[in-house]
Amino acid sequence: MDPVTASLIVLAMIAVGEVVSIWTKAKVPTLLVVMILIFTGFKTGIVPANIIEASTFAIVGSLLQPILLVHMGTLIPMKVMKSQYKAVLITLIGLVCCVALILAIVPIFFDYSTAVAGAGPLTGGLIAYLITAEALQKAGLVALAAIPIIVLTLQGLVGMPLTAILLRKHALNLRRTMDAGTFSAASVAYAGEEVVEEQEEETAKRSLIPAKYQQSSFILLFLIFIGGALAVWLQNLTGVNYSLWGLAIGIIGAYFGFYPQNVLEKANGFSIAMVGLVFLVLASLASITVQQILSVLPAVAAIIIVGTIGLVIGGYFGSKIFKWDPYKGIPVVLTALFGFPGDYLVSQEVSRSIGRTKEEEEKILGEILPPMLIGGFTSVTIASVVIASILIKTI
Repeated sequence: MDPVTASLIVLAMIAVGEVVSIWTKAKVPTLLVVMILIFTGFKTGIVPANIIEASTFAIVGSLLQPILLVHMGTLIPMKVMKSQYKAVLITLIGLVCCVALILAIVPIFFDYSTAVAGAGPLTGGLIAYLITAEALQKAGLVALAAIPIIVLTLQGLVGMPLTAILLRKHALNLRRTMDAGTFSAASVAYAGEEVVEEQEEETAKRSLIPAKYQQSSFILLFLIFIGGALAVWLQNLTGVNYSLWGLAIGIIGAYFGFYPQNVLEKANGFSIAMVGLVFLVLASLASITVQQILSVLPAVAAIIIVGTIGLVIGGYFGSKIFKWDPYKGIPVVLTALFGFPGDYLVSQEVSRSIGRTKEEEEKILGEILPPMLIGGFTSVTIASVVIASILIKTI
């Protein structure tokens, strides 16, 4: 099969997944639909087992992984992180509890490697999965290869409904304070966009690259590749995974003006990089059998249940430490299970269903959306990469 036709078939499945996700308001994740379609296609023979290899898109995914990590470091300005520091710290507490509980309980029933195979992906997204899957392959733990991809696919089905239930309770508490006349908007609730604009202005002022050159996608891509190549070189030099170096380079580069915010999007390369990553994930399905999936389902269920309980416990105690309503703090931590755009859509739905007027809707959304977005960014974009990179060294 020629590369264009192979890519077209897989992209058609991804497009179907996107349509279903949009139609269900992200309740059914795109990746779940795509994986069901392509796995069914592989096992029935409708889709050739070498279709990902024939498309050559997985090579793009491999090439752009370090680049995406540098980009991820440029996503959220430091000022926004500081303004929502409680959301960041509560999320980190939740993630620590989640991983600790998985590593303490899951090995009792299975083994340590099984726990590690699911812990990284459960705390985040595609990058954490890829880091874990690559490590399992290198360690020769082929039997566990199905665990991270199934965890990644199913965790959102647990996370989003639970988050919506708890966030509704917080929204109802907010509405009661409005009725009582004691409602007070959080000082940073509406600050997100203003802080981002402020940070962008500051970055522009101290930018190491003149603004006129930042208009060129080619120059921006070159700069990102410098960061990606440096991350890989540092991995070879130190033995520390390039994912950690890539994030650090992106964060430092954005702070000191070497990179603009959202650098890969400004270079018009983000969508193609994400497609490459999805192809890379799907490539692993060709070698996974139905028997392998059935054999690891008990372990996957245990990892998701225990991990979710850990997130809830951590979110509860983190909320108590920082004097937050637990019905606000726990959902912020649970964004680790689905990330963006799920966090945005859940916040929007909750504010719309609880607010009785447009004004109430806006107030509720202003209270819940910023910490939810920051929680998702902290877990999916940064912390999960760090967690997965550390855990794989222990197997």
